Amino acid sequence: MTETTSPKTISLRKGPANLARRNKAERRFRLYGVIAITVAVAFLGALLLTIFSTGISAFQQIYIALNIEYSSGLIDPKGTKLRDDLSRADYQGLVKQSLRDAFPKARKRRAKRQLYKLISNGAGFDLREKVLADPSLIGQKKTVWLLASDDVDMMVKGKISLETSADNRRISDNQVLWIRALAADGRLEKRFNWRFFTSGDSREPEMAGILSAVMGSFFSLTVCLMLAFPLGVMTATYLEEFAPKNRWTDIIEININNLAAVPSIVFGLLGLAVFLNFFELPRSAPLVGGIVLALMTLPTIIISSRAALKAVPPSIREAALGVGASPVQTVAHHVVPLAMPGILTGTIIGMAQALGETAPLLMIGMVAFIVDVPQSFTDPATALPVQIFLWADSPERAFLEKTSAAIMVLLAFLIGMNLLAVILRKKFEKRW
Repeated sequence: MTETTSPKTISLRKGPANLARRNKAERRFRLYGVIAITVAVAFLGALLLTIFSTGISAFQQIYIALNIEYSSGLIDPKGTKLRDDLSRADYQGLVKQSLRDAFPKARKRRAKRQLYKLISNGAGFDLREKVLADPSLIGQKKTVWLLASDDVDMMVKGKISLETSADNRRISDNQVLWIRALAADGRLEKRFNWRFFTSGDSREPEMAGILSAVMGSFFSLTVCLMLAFPLGVMTATYLEEFAPKNRWTDIIEININNLAAVPSIVFGLLGLAVFLNFFELPRSAPLVGGIVLALMTLPTIIISSRAALKAVPPSIREAALGVGASPVQTVAHHVVPLAMPGILTGTIIGMAQALGETAPLLMIGMVAFIVDVPQSFTDPATALPVQIFLWADSPERAFLEKTSAAIMVLLAFLIGMNLLAVILRKKFEKRW
């Protein structure tokens, strides 16, 4: 008699094999995930390491001590001590005279030109500020620490290799000897670069700072927050709580979702055409930049706010309506406060996105070379991402470390804003 095997028996025999195969596939899938995360973290770590290793040296600056004689013949030949006369004096000539006195053997014209390049071209402005603040310095001789040039700064920091022939490097052998002589005499010192945080942009890398860009970003983000936050929250509240569900609201919702995916440069073109050309608002002003960034940030705030409102349980609304609250009171006193953690999180993420935007600001003229620190919303200004873009395009080697340092500052702001979003969410979050 022949033994028959039922399909059920065959499936039971194949069960352990199928289970082992599925477990092996699951382990393989997890391994792929771990490898993907490891590769992503490695690339991110390499990027951050490159930025930090390049930019950390920008937070230190080389200074050189010179014996400056505040000659009245050069500063105030008329003896009037008027501010206008003192402002027009040749203070860079005082620096050059001090260098000639320190190195009298540099007599030829070429040697003198190389000698003058040891000190920043902006040292004269620093001396002028000292004299304007204290005119009694005229006629005295003081030891003053002055900013070294960018080439000297790079050489002392080890960014210029002295093993390269003099024809292929930006600093000559004579300058190397003079720098070593200054260092041996205790007249060369590395200090923290406060100027990087307290001054605006400059053509000279050693004098360039980020204060004007930071203030421009601050004013732009202030305008963006003042416009985008109330408009975004009110729009989300109306669409989620009060708007009827019909074709028009569906079209509005689709357009809002589509606007979130529009390239940022399109908003810049909109700002150029409408706010600058039609309304004739001031060019390169944080006011226009903030309006453009607000338009770009609105979809993000609306979408995140609607998601936060939708997450509030219906029982909250029903309980409020059950005790006699009106629909407006229900939303204003109960729904919106409970949704506020999600609303704030979406708003801060949108503001962080706006902080890092460059393309729309380029279109409205915030790419201009701005030295003065803006004092209001209508003053010409630039933004921190735009400043990074400008420095990255500069040919001087010293601007490379300035670019990396500015990126570090921008990353610090972005990380801080994201931490603030997490803290606010934890602080206002309520469980039910």
